[in-house]
Amino acid sequence: MLAATVRVTRDLDAAEEAVQDAYVSALQTWARDGVPAKPGAWLTTVARRNALNVMRRRQTLATKLPLLLGREDAEMSAPDADTIPDDRLRLIFTCCHPALSPEAQIALTLRLVCGVATPDIAQAFLVAEATMAARLTRAKKKIAAARIPYAVPSAAELPERVDAVLTVIHLLYATGHTAHSGEDLVRDELTGRALDLARMLRLLLPADREAAGLLALLLVHHARRATRTDAHGRLLRIEEQDRSAWDRERIAEADRLVVAALSAGPPGRFTLQAAIAALHAQAPSYAETDWPQILTLYDELLRIWPSPVVALNRAVAVSMVDGPEVALAEVEALERDGRLAGYRYLPATKADLLHRLGRDAEAVDAYQAALALSDNAAEQEFLAERVRSAQPKS
Repeated sequence: MLAATVRVTRDLDAAEEAVQDAYVSALQTWARDGVPAKPGAWLTTVARRNALNVMRRRQTLATKLPLLLGREDAEMSAPDADTIPDDRLRLIFTCCHPALSPEAQIALTLRLVCGVATPDIAQAFLVAEATMAARLTRAKKKIAAARIPYAVPSAAELPERVDAVLTVIHLLYATGHTAHSGEDLVRDELTGRALDLARMLRLLLPADREAAGLLALLLVHHARRATRTDAHGRLLRIEEQDRSAWDRERIAEADRLVVAALSAGPPGRFTLQAAIAALHAQAPSYAETDWPQILTLYDELLRIWPSPVVALNRAVAVSMVDGPEVALAEVEALERDGRLAGYRYLPATKADLLHRLGRDAEAVDAYQAALALSDNAAEQEFLAERVRSAQPKS
């Protein structure tokens, strides 16, 4: 709704106001007349009409209202509409304006376009919720103060925004892949939306290797989503998952994308992540996973993208190649670094390594630290079970 309304207003605040008014109208009208056959279309139509009324009241575009009222049918044939065919993808590119910092672009798009809650965005950026809320406020104020237009970028302007758009879609999928809070581990509406956007971006930019890499990465994750929990919603580690139930067509499609991207030139961060995920998915069993090759890929990923999260994930591969003691030293270095403070997977990874080393009392403390940082019910149950399994036997 917001994406469609911004196409009319070219003003985010006016579009948000119009959308909120549409919800109010729905509460009143639907209670009286019943829910319409196409509630989404009803809401979008009312929001767009409200947007025009807001603009009329403000008298900012009085002379252009006749053009706006007649543009809905013609809009899809306009040159900029052909550039990006989907409203959501159009607005993502619009929010990823180079005048904003990369962090602001990504956070603002996740919040406004994708509907991701501020606490979940804060979790993705490893910052406090209040910090992220302040960033979002500053970004919106900058847009207003600098009069940044909500216009669709031209084809020539797309390349400088692609990396931020890729990151937004990736974080949107990650937010749904393992929900930060709630009862369910996965939020299918977010993962499905992200996969759709990745496919559209791939069609829009067929020569972009990282667009192919991102699509491949999401395809591999999506291929095993049904096996990540059991029938009772209990989280299953990858070694416990039923590989025969993984979607082999998606995995094969991802492999073709990865091979093509790797053959075309030096890989970027999404292509490397996709290659790692593909190796996990192609292994006949967990025991037969090609850990040395995965570690090599993580070495390259860490070189081009020196993220502490990448370093933590690499430590898991190190533990499988060089042993848990070597990996534990790397995890403890990340602890001292401090950038992953509050990131629940840091103490969880440390706990697993300690447990493998037979240091169960320390493992229990680390599992409990991870449990205190998780708000997702499936993760909490899993970590509580790990605490019980690591308790020293009397």
